[in-house]
Amino acid sequence: MAAPTLNREILRLAVPALGALVAEPMFLIVDAALVGHLGLVPLAGLGIASAVLQTIVGLMVFLAYSTTPAVARRFGAGDHASAVRAGIDGLWLALALGVVLAIVGSLLTPSLVSLFGASPDVARQATIYLQLSMWGLPAMLIVFAATGLLRGMQDTVTPLWVAGIGFGLNAVLNALFIYGLGWGIAGSAAGTVAAQWGMVGAYAIVIGRLAQRHAASLRPQRDGIRGSARSGGWLFLRTVSLRAALLATVLAATALGTEELAGWQVAFTIFSTAAFALDALAIAAQALIGRGLGADDEVFVRRVLGRTLAWGVWFGILVGAVIGALSGVIGLVFTGSPEVAALVQPALIVLAVTQPICGVVFVLDGVLMGAGDVRYLALAGVLNLVPYLPALAVLWIVHPTGMPGLMWLAVCFFGVYMLARFATLGWRVRRPEWVGAGG
Repeated sequence: MAAPTLNREILRLAVPALGALVAEPMFLIVDAALVGHLGLVPLAGLGIASAVLQTIVGLMVFLAYSTTPAVARRFGAGDHASAVRAGIDGLWLALALGVVLAIVGSLLTPSLVSLFGASPDVARQATIYLQLSMWGLPAMLIVFAATGLLRGMQDTVTPLWVAGIGFGLNAVLNALFIYGLGWGIAGSAAGTVAAQWGMVGAYAIVIGRLAQRHAASLRPQRDGIRGSARSGGWLFLRTVSLRAALLATVLAATALGTEELAGWQVAFTIFSTAAFALDALAIAAQALIGRGLGADDEVFVRRVLGRTLAWGVWFGILVGAVIGALSGVIGLVFTGSPEVAALVQPALIVLAVTQPICGVVFVLDGVLMGAGDVRYLALAGVLNLVPYLPALAVLWIVHPTGMPGLMWLAVCFFGVYMLARFATLGWRVRRPEWVGAGG
């Protein structure tokens, strides 16, 4: 396959994937905007509930990442029926996990909310929202798995349409339930849950037709579910290590001071925004690598690796240049405070310089997921914490404040932690084992 054609393949998968990724956080933005007009107490309650939900959902994202390569390998081998069946097994696993989480989460909601030590009024609002939202968890996890199935079938357009329609439905239902029916924060939760199950309905139609077209059974297969759970377990461990790094960073920022914590939030928001595009590129790499390995075409696999890495580096350079150029005004945009803008500028420059490294890390993550090298990803995730946590401990002990403190925190995360990920993932792809890891 010629490079221009491969570039088009990457874009064909990455651009719709980016749209779907952007649509997901819009659910929370709409909720926050509508609930915010109810007052500060409901908005604060939403903040607590959202923190719990995002943690649970973030840990369960492996359902998409484990389903995509399993489906893509079978798709690449020309066995489309088996590919669809593998995805359907992922859906059944998602449903089972979602039901358990919904029941347990609903029962534990008051205890989870109490951990935040909020005032009684705020805790009451958080409990109302979270208890209702727990019943949307099965839908959210099914959507993850369904998205993974379609990505594996080289289709990222349908998930974009479903996400877009779900976002629109969520906005309409939230406005209707909150203000039209006067349900308050409960209306926001009910509207979002209804939109999530509406997305499940859309996927049920799409995947039902897909199964019919390829004569794939809709019944759960024990071996398939067990395989999905085994692969997902390793990816779950990887996600836990990432969450541990993020949590430790926030704790370190909190220890530095309120201004430093606010500054870190600005820098990390910029990092997360740039990560959307890189995640889309990683999704394209996942799907193409899995397809190539299924077709036993190692030449194509190596070409995808090289091409997506080049895209990641050049995108990192471009984004880094933009962040660097705007580093003096980004803080003003977020806070309107010249003092905060000056505080955060060195941290943003560190982020700008390390963006090419971040680009490579995101792409390599997608490549190894596509190859099914999930055990290594999990172990590498734990290994990456070995240099990072001591670096944060040193920062904690030295305790620099103000601009130097925030800058060194940025060096720890964007430098030490991302370089550790760069080293462990880069070492792996230079060896031949990753190509056959998921076979």
